[in-house]
Amino acid sequence: MAYMTGILPVKKYGSHSALNMFMEYSMTDPGNLAEYFGFTEREVSVLCEKYEMSFDDVKTWYDGYKFIVHRQSGDEYFSMYSPKSVVEAMLRHKFGTYWNQTETYEALKTYIQMDMDGLQNAIVRMLAGESIKVNVGTFSNDMITFATKDDVLTLLVHLGYLDYDGTKEMVSIPNKEVAQEYVNVISTMNWHGVADSVESSRKLLEALWEGDADAVAAGIEKAHDEISILQYNDENSLSCTINLAFYFAREYYTIVRELFTGKGFADVCMIPRKRYVDKPAIVIELKWDKSAVGALDQIKEKQYGNALKDYQGNLLLVGINYNKTTKKHECVIETMHK
Repeated sequence: MAYMTGILPVKKYGSHSALNMFMEYSMTDPGNLAEYFGFTEREVSVLCEKYEMSFDDVKTWYDGYKFIVHRQSGDEYFSMYSPKSVVEAMLRHKFGTYWNQTETYEALKTYIQMDMDGLQNAIVRMLAGESIKVNVGTFSNDMITFATKDDVLTLLVHLGYLDYDGTKEMVSIPNKEVAQEYVNVISTMNWHGVADSVESSRKLLEALWEGDADAVAAGIEKAHDEISILQYNDENSLSCTINLAFYFAREYYTIVRELFTGKGFADVCMIPRKRYVDKPAIVIELKWDKSAVGALDQIKEKQYGNALKDYQGNLLLVGINYNKTTKKHECVIETMHK
């Protein structure tokens, strides 16, 4: 017998379950049924061709659920898409947040505002594009019993609010549609200025395009002050603040953290999407209690810009430093014409 669900696995009632003869397939362990949990990438590609919709945009909006099937012949990887969202986008010929019309989305606010140690920090970091380590083994398989933040995060995986990487045992926000719902929900909550930082990210991106280093430093400073929920004591925390401060940049860019360039890893690279080739590519190097000029020099010395050599437009080199003594951010911006 088998039990497959996209919501919750069989409820756990102590060590002796009355349903222990079932093979269970869920969002955290889909087994060899993974390709039936939604639309596969191949199926979505066919639909995009039929309805003349951009596959890259569909991928940005609705992709993000990664499943692994372990077979005797080797592992097989699937990228899964929400059927409702894809169908709505095709029929309406417009991208938008369609899955939030379902009843499950109403519960998001209830779960993410639970008073679990580290839960809010985890949500903010995922909104900034990070992945969070999680233990799915303690989850009781119901919607009311929560002992730790991991239990809440595991429930959000089963409800589709988070993607789960079973290999790394980490969760993340899967795509633009789901991320937008987190933003919508957080905007109705008193979450230490997170919503304000997201709202301000549009102006910050414009300041970056204009090469206004002082305005960029001031904008990051503002985001840092507002996101007091984050512990701010190393480059990882600085990186989280930067990614959240530039949240709006995802509208125009594919953002890659720790991009390997051949001579090291660039902290943040923003690569323009196909429909926005008029925008400059951006390489950002972060420093903690050093200097913004030193960060810029490192970009040049290690030739991080070469990672974007196939991009035909201008390239912005950005060095950002946080001085822990003055508690101020410094920024230097240089334009490379190609």
